[in-house]
Amino acid sequence: MKNSPSSEKPVIYQLFVRLFGNKNCNNLFYGKIEENGCGKFNDITNQAILSVKELGVTHIWLTGVVEHAVCNDYSQNGIVKDNFSVIKGRAGSPYAIKNYYNVNPDLAENVDNRMMEFEELIARCHQNGVKVIIDFVPNHVARSYSMDTPEGVVPLGKNDDITQAFSPQNNFYYIPGEKLNLPEEVKNLPYVDNSDIESYIEFPAKVTGNDCFSSYPSFNDWYETVKLNYGIDYLNHNQCFFDPIPDTWTKMANILLYWKSKGVDGFRCDMAEMVPAEFWNFAISKVKSDYPDTVFIAEIYNPNAYHNYIETGNFDYLYDKEGLYNTLRNVIEGKAPTRMITQCWQSLNGLDDKMLRFIENHDEQRLASKYFAGNYSSGIPAMTLCTAFNKGPVMIYFGQELGETAEGAAGFSGDDGRTTIFDYYSVPSVQKWNNNGLFDGGGLDEEIIALRKKYSQILRLAERPEIMSGHFYDLMWYNADNQEFDGNSVYAFLRHLDQNVTLIVLNFSKDKSVRVRVKIPPDFFDIIGEYNYFDLFGKDILESGKMFTCDKQELLNNGIVLIMETNSAYAFELEFVKK
Repeated sequence: MKNSPSSEKPVIYQLFVRLFGNKNCNNLFYGKIEENGCGKFNDITNQAILSVKELGVTHIWLTGVVEHAVCNDYSQNGIVKDNFSVIKGRAGSPYAIKNYYNVNPDLAENVDNRMMEFEELIARCHQNGVKVIIDFVPNHVARSYSMDTPEGVVPLGKNDDITQAFSPQNNFYYIPGEKLNLPEEVKNLPYVDNSDIESYIEFPAKVTGNDCFSSYPSFNDWYETVKLNYGIDYLNHNQCFFDPIPDTWTKMANILLYWKSKGVDGFRCDMAEMVPAEFWNFAISKVKSDYPDTVFIAEIYNPNAYHNYIETGNFDYLYDKEGLYNTLRNVIEGKAPTRMITQCWQSLNGLDDKMLRFIENHDEQRLASKYFAGNYSSGIPAMTLCTAFNKGPVMIYFGQELGETAEGAAGFSGDDGRTTIFDYYSVPSVQKWNNNGLFDGGGLDEEIIALRKKYSQILRLAERPEIMSGHFYDLMWYNADNQEFDGNSVYAFLRHLDQNVTLIVLNFSKDKSVRVRVKIPPDFFDIIGEYNYFDLFGKDILESGKMFTCDKQELLNNGIVLIMETNSAYAFELEFVKK
């Protein structure tokens, strides 16, 4: 490797704290915390962090950290007890924030010292060379949002004029003259009784978090949350009232600064596009003026809004869900040819290196589940692509590297191929890696240990200068008429920086090995400054043992012939020796 990296390509490991360190394996349906257990901040030990880092991870996204509504009673610790009728699952949704200025008491060994335990976890991550990302949930809060804020901080909604459906300086939206009516299905939840429903009175009703302007939210709505008001009058042609600065803007920006003061390195911003880009400009600029290295990632699903949230909103990175994730899912499921992947980067109009790539996260079905690929091998070509596709970050979800299948229903979360975010539960594959706190994989079979090693090899591609900060060259156009290149199952591209060149070839077929001839156009060698004749050596850095040699003329005339197994990936480091 001729060049040293000039910048970092983030490799993010999403770690759900409640589940990651849980050693209890009961997994009772709708089990209580006493029955099913709960992972703690202190379970994420130095050894745990190092075991994650060895995958090539640079950032850990600690999910479910900020205090949210839960069914456990912590009133003896000065925490207001939540009403069960507005909680999804016994453990509650991590996106129904109850207190922006504290952490989830479920995650602490000592509830009264819960913030200290979290700060110690941040310190452990930093001491082991890993940065920390947490969720920032700006669009909505729990219906039981607490007034428990630090001294001098005015709680959201305290000064609202609740007679007004909308006021630019209100923190919430209201439905004057109407009380909230919870969905009928809430009555059937096993942890809710009539006294919970009867005792929960919200008058006037607040607007529900998913922009449901009705006092009768459905069970499929985010009925446990309320929408925050950033100065947009949605019921009057989306009129914007941004001058003077809405009170909500200032409060939420101060929350970001609070968490920065705790040592957090970045934020994954939940449903960012439901909040105006102008707010993000205000808040992100404010944070970065004091903490310029802070990373902001937007969960966003509208490609038409991408440029606005980068250029106006100042986000560093955006979710590439609607483009690459959806395309790769269709490729893996045999619903689209690999040549469609090219459209993913072409459609981004220059924003390709701003996109966060992934195959799993807490919202999506597990790759190996019966609802998706049904096997973990499909992740090999897919994650190689996500890692090497461009300069932007790549992310995996805890357990993905272990082939987690998310089988069975946990409680509020049904059997849908997702790992529950609402219930006290454990993740079988992660528990086997955890091995009672040793984090050495002692409970795994050799096949899964090999899979995890392969993920490490793939993710460490991000450390190479040409992958981290180099250029992308798609080879699909040049091989479109190549009869020995299957554009339905094979995808090929180059990453290059000066004379550092890596050739990536992927076979997404789960049914057959393929013989593929990859041709590289002559103009590519002009681009990298290799004008002379040369001998070319290629070695697969994903440790398949595959190598090839040829001279320039042979390469231009015949290309490179490879035999590729099912669900396989090659990353050939190319070396040019001038003749």
